Amino acid sequence: MIELKLPTMTCGHCVRTVGDTVRRVDAAAKVDVDLPAQTVRIESSHARGEFVQALAAEGYAAAA
Repeated sequence: MIELKLPTMTCGHCVRTVGDTVRRVDAAAKVDVDLPAQTVRIESSHARGEFVQALAAEGYAAAA
């Protein structure tokens, strides 16, 4: 399970974009977005770095 904190994720549009981005990396990924906590949990066999890089390209840099 990959869990990322995305401080710039603030609205429903952000949630949709994050979900779409994760599914572009891995169409079979299970995605759980918690907007109030600004976190996304991803169940995938792909590497964490792939998601971090793709999300950062969309403007959602993961907090350390």
